[in-house]
Amino acid sequence: MLRNYVKIALRNIVRQRGLTFINILGLSIGLFCFVFFLLYALSEFSFDRFHTNADRIYRVYQWDNWTNTGETAHPMPLGPAMKQDLPGVKQYVRIRDAWRESFTKAGDKVTQAKISFADPQFFSVFSFTFKKGSAASALNDLYNVVLTEETAVRLWGKTDVVGKIIEVKVQDKYEPFVVSAIIENIPSNSSITFQMLGNFNFLTTVTSDGKGQVNDWRYSSSQTYVQLDHTNSLNAVKKRLDNFYRKYNADTEAETRKKGWKGAGLSRAYGLQPLLAMHMDTQLKGAQVAATDPELVWILLSIATGILLISCINFTTLAIGRSVHRAKEVGVRKVMGGNKRSLVVQFIAEALLLTILSASLGLLLLQIFLPYFQQISERELRVSFVQFPELSWLLVGLILIVGLLAGSYPAWILSGFKAVDALKTKVKLSGSTIFTKSLVTVQFVLSAGFIIATLIILQQLNYIKSKNPGFKSENIIVVNADGTWPKEIYPFFKQQIAAHPGIIGVTGSDQNLGGLSHSNTEVEVNGQPKKINELFVERDYLQVMGMQLKAGRDFNPAITSDRENAVIINEAMMKEFGWTLNNVIGQQIKGYRKDFNPVVIGVVKDFNYQSFKMKIEPQLFHQLADYRPYKYFVRIAPGDPSQVLATLQASWKEVVPDFPFRYSFLNEDLNRTYKSEARWSNIVGWAGGISIFLACLGLLGLSALAVANRTKEIGIRKVLGASSTTIFGLLSKDFVKLVLVAVLIASPLAWWVMNKWLQDFAFRIDIEWWVFALAGLLTIGISIFTIATQAVKAALTNPVKSLRSE
Repeated sequence: MLRNYVKIALRNIVRQRGLTFINILGLSIGLFCFVFFLLYALSEFSFDRFHTNADRIYRVYQWDNWTNTGETAHPMPLGPAMKQDLPGVKQYVRIRDAWRESFTKAGDKVTQAKISFADPQFFSVFSFTFKKGSAASALNDLYNVVLTEETAVRLWGKTDVVGKIIEVKVQDKYEPFVVSAIIENIPSNSSITFQMLGNFNFLTTVTSDGKGQVNDWRYSSSQTYVQLDHTNSLNAVKKRLDNFYRKYNADTEAETRKKGWKGAGLSRAYGLQPLLAMHMDTQLKGAQVAATDPELVWILLSIATGILLISCINFTTLAIGRSVHRAKEVGVRKVMGGNKRSLVVQFIAEALLLTILSASLGLLLLQIFLPYFQQISERELRVSFVQFPELSWLLVGLILIVGLLAGSYPAWILSGFKAVDALKTKVKLSGSTIFTKSLVTVQFVLSAGFIIATLIILQQLNYIKSKNPGFKSENIIVVNADGTWPKEIYPFFKQQIAAHPGIIGVTGSDQNLGGLSHSNTEVEVNGQPKKINELFVERDYLQVMGMQLKAGRDFNPAITSDRENAVIINEAMMKEFGWTLNNVIGQQIKGYRKDFNPVVIGVVKDFNYQSFKMKIEPQLFHQLADYRPYKYFVRIAPGDPSQVLATLQASWKEVVPDFPFRYSFLNEDLNRTYKSEARWSNIVGWAGGISIFLACLGLLGLSALAVANRTKEIGIRKVLGASSTTIFGLLSKDFVKLVLVAVLIASPLAWWVMNKWLQDFAFRIDIEWWVFALAGLLTIGISIFTIATQAVKAALTNPVKSLRSE
């Protein structure tokens, strides 16, 4: 019986090649989109579960009950103290992530790489696969270093490098490290990543900073993870954490109470965050891979479900459109003794066969386009049943559900034909009209909604890009001096390039404005602690960056105190303190450093260098002598920058010949801040385009059904003198009404969704009426073009042929 069903299904597929191709193509595209978003969701939700002890590993955090913020960086003695004092802690691991790239020498090759440090027991707590070397001895020596395959190939061109020496610039000199092991490239769904991993004890015994922090409970520089033993629960350990905090932070707690903390409990407390929950927790920062808001993942899955729903509707309407041509087949099968149940099974089997073919094509499309979608999602995705074991049963379940959903209604309609009417070709399918029209309306509601969302996102992106950030980011080259001696070489480099006619100004800072993280410090605002951003700047910074002073003056190299206790603040910080432009000059910033209250000498106009989702935060500038200008900013004349870049590179080689010249353009660095919004625009734009295409396929099926049901009517009208234009209008008007209704339904829904999305932006557009009008015109125009392919064909058909159809 099954063999018979398959044989009949294949014959029908071959007989109706055109519609079958459209059906399979539409469903395969829908399945391709859904599987891609499903793969992305699996990647996000499966972070870190590949570790053998994942369910027993926790990241330590400190929660500030006063400011309601969390901190994941901790002092060095925390881990050892927790293992000693808390019985439930089986093991600890401290990790110092690479703050910046370090210069490395591998043989004769000088390049850059990031070196992180972890305790020797790192590989016994976390599970990474070793290609060369052993987990037990990988970090036994102070000068051991473990590389990923990718890093080894980049440095030496091969992975067989165990035992080789690699020199890494740590602080102010090169240190020789021995490659002790090579691990496989870190999985894409890992919160802990590194290129080179050294022994944490190297920091505490060799580096000057580390030596001073071994027993310092005030300086936080590393993340701490703990592994609980199987006899202790998380709750049992939590109960002991408050007493543990009191023991080692009594002085800090007393100082906080002096500052004004009046709470009944501790002002700060330690907590344990499950490793498996890290990637979906946006409250706590600090992981090497930024946390993902789970709401965004569900939104993406909702978009994918919408596209898949359109595909299923398209499948259903096309199947109903083809059903007229199978009426005689149904009649013959019923006359031969076939019952409704066997017919339903047959047609559902055909739907499942088409779904399997569509899924196969969809997976092929996924493999082809996956590299492109990896760029959009910024994730290293791959169809891996090893990495995502649930993917296999999800795909099987998806095929069964889609096949049953898309095939059930057409099967029910086809199996319900009366044998006599089917054989006399009197089947009109009038009972399916309302249902199929409703399906197409739903399709175009989703499609119009995607178009409206895309237009609004594009508007917001253009608004962000065109908005004046408060300084002039164009024509500024950022020279990266990380890993060098930036403070010593800055004056020589500046002197070398100052005479070039294409260079307008040069300055420096400890940070780039286009970065994702920035230094902050805690000050007192009206007796309350408040974190503010701080930026060390060299001479002429405000002038070179094009920032505007609103009050006071700029730093003056002739005034010694400007490099000791002077600061310039922005308007946001001035308002935070309750000052005005009339009284701000000369005010002191309390709590900035112990026994140090700098004086405000100027106020700069607010500027924005972070995401426009964030309001402008309090900011101060200083020129304190113990900071270093890791970034040099060179403002150049507009035009071709190639000659200036050549001069900069030549000058750099003269000043620091052993280090490569690295640069970027500031406006490009800033644009990376908007990558998330641009990614959303691409995703929703693709979803809108695909949904419109699939909806048009469904409309094509419905219009084909209408033509099939009105063949004789069209012939009579033409015999009575109706023109082709009249026939076209007759067939088109009902569908245009459907699309118009869909646009009217989609508009308020899309407005509500996009208005909520825009509320996340501190700087946002207003949603204009023309967006909905343009989306409506686009949707209606595309649908009319689709309907025309069937309506024009019917209008031009010979009426004699139409009248012979019954």
